[in-house]
Amino acid sequence: MPEHNKMRVAVVTTFPPGMGSLNEYAFHFVRALGTKGEVSEVILLVDEQQEGRYDPALLPAGGAPVAFDVCWRFDDWRNPWRIRQAVKKHRPDVVLFNLQFATFGGRKGPAALGLLTPLLIRWLGIPTMVLLHNIMETVDLRSAGYAAHPLMERLIRTFGRVATRAILQANLVALTIPVYVDILKATYGADNVLLAPHGTFDHDLPEDVPPLPEGPLQIMTFGKFGTYKRIEALVEAFSHLQSNGRGPLELVIAGSDSPNAAGYLSEVQTRYEHVPNVRFTGYVAEEDVPQIFGEAAVVVFPYTSTTGSSGVLHQAGSYGRAAVLPDIGDFAQVIREEGYTGEFFEPDDPASLREAIARVVDDPEHRDRLGRQNLQAARGLPIDEVVDWYIFHLENLLQKKSRKRAAASG
Repeated sequence: MPEHNKMRVAVVTTFPPGMGSLNEYAFHFVRALGTKGEVSEVILLVDEQQEGRYDPALLPAGGAPVAFDVCWRFDDWRNPWRIRQAVKKHRPDVVLFNLQFATFGGRKGPAALGLLTPLLIRWLGIPTMVLLHNIMETVDLRSAGYAAHPLMERLIRTFGRVATRAILQANLVALTIPVYVDILKATYGADNVLLAPHGTFDHDLPEDVPPLPEGPLQIMTFGKFGTYKRIEALVEAFSHLQSNGRGPLELVIAGSDSPNAAGYLSEVQTRYEHVPNVRFTGYVAEEDVPQIFGEAAVVVFPYTSTTGSSGVLHQAGSYGRAAVLPDIGDFAQVIREEGYTGEFFEPDDPASLREAIARVVDDPEHRDRLGRQNLQAARGLPIDEVVDWYIFHLENLLQKKSRKRAAASG
């Protein structure tokens, strides 16, 4: 492909070693994006972080160059203006946003205002595409930590609808769950929404379920905790499992606090310090993720609700691990449609959770069957192929822009 036909793609996102939501998805997406022959440069418009610096060396050598522009900050009211200025400076051919409703802030104002950014960028005349990982209509605002009172919930949903309409002003909006597409079409009359596959994070997928290391069987959970991801029931279930004469077990809590629940993990760790064999890892750097999943006998999802397709579920599948999860909301739909499986439990019910974990821990053959099916599901759509889907649609946007220019000048 001639160089002048290649795209310069800007991506507005969080990114490792920053700890913002969706950073891991962005890491694997950008790794694949930079290898595509249709892309001449990737410009990452990323958030400021308290520790660490963005390191291009984490990305594959030999692909398109990747530049970092640290141009926005979580909970900053100025984010739309700052990102707009960065886009004006770089003048990319297209801008892709990797978003969920809390990407730009834990406080309501900055979070909502940040979601106006795709509209501002399109006003610059630059084609925009949004990958939206959740929608307001399906988020349980109370369990997600955004609305403690009914009045606040109504206000947030009102502003959420305004923000959704602004997001829908982008040229294209991609969603990873079919019902999200249906809701936006029915509620907003949107004709620019598309169903996008989530994809499996790229690494060398094993041929079969990898063997577990020597030592205690590890029961692992991974994420940002404190809102709809809570670990009290999991710790109580684990405590009971240890008391029933099984072989040695270890509970691994891998991850950090949700931005809306600062101090949560520290408080839980103190409350349950009497429970032995519980390990809190803190934030897991991207290079340490393979070890965390590789050592886990089972990955548990202690969620009371869901807010979109689960990257952790796709990771568990790509490492051939069994899952224990609630059969609710988006999880149920992803499992049915993408071929994942697991043992299921009732949310906030330690007894149900304990029984589900026990069915995996106590039966190695069953555990391997679950891991094997999840591995097969993960093989179905690697993120490298997902990125090809985005390239196709971004090229179409540029072609439409060229035809409009030609028509205007002719």
